[in-house]
Amino acid sequence: MEILQSITAQIEAVGLPLYAVTVSAVPRPDTPLLLALHWHGFRRDEALPRDAPPANRPVPGSALQLNQPWTALEEIDRAMLDAAWRLGAWDMERRTARACSHVGASAREALECRQAFGDNPFAPGDESHLLAEAPDRADLMYLAAAKGYVRWLFRPVLGGLWRNTAEDDTLAPDGGRAPPCPVAPQATGGRNARTIYRLGRVSRIIVR
Repeated sequence: MEILQSITAQIEAVGLPLYAVTVSAVPRPDTPLLLALHWHGFRRDEALPRDAPPANRPVPGSALQLNQPWTALEEIDRAMLDAAWRLGAWDMERRTARACSHVGASAREALECRQAFGDNPFAPGDESHLLAEAPDRADLMYLAAAKGYVRWLFRPVLGGLWRNTAEDDTLAPDGGRAPPCPVAPQATGGRNARTIYRLGRVSRIIVR
């Protein structure tokens, strides 16, 4: 599963530091994955009139649909652990969310589902927050609302925003790490479960 390669290709193409990386998946074998890259940067708001004072807005995130075959969530877990390890993340979060289209689901669950699949619930129909190459994104969101989903998140140091603040004895000078990742996938643990994989380590005393 080529998640790391997709991330590094986008880092090279965009040329901005990454704030965070997420992958969202419906727990059904061979369904597409949605890889979202959240950039740190600003650009001029082109929607303003030419004679208006200049104003900046955040650079849109990138959303890529990964149509790679898989049979078990452990495969995605392992690929995301490898990407997070190689890109120097301190930890990686995996969250398993239940379906939110049934009676009794909270508004917050519905909001988080929409956000996990790149929707902007605060401005329906406005896609300016995202540059998407994901033709099945809306269908995946509706399927996730009906069946549940899993979302992985990490914040990279290599190619990321956190290079100057990382205090981690496992990092190479460039902010990355050499393979293989020593952390093994864990069982998902059922609905609404949250797992934190600790990747970084500090073995010295830090005096501020």
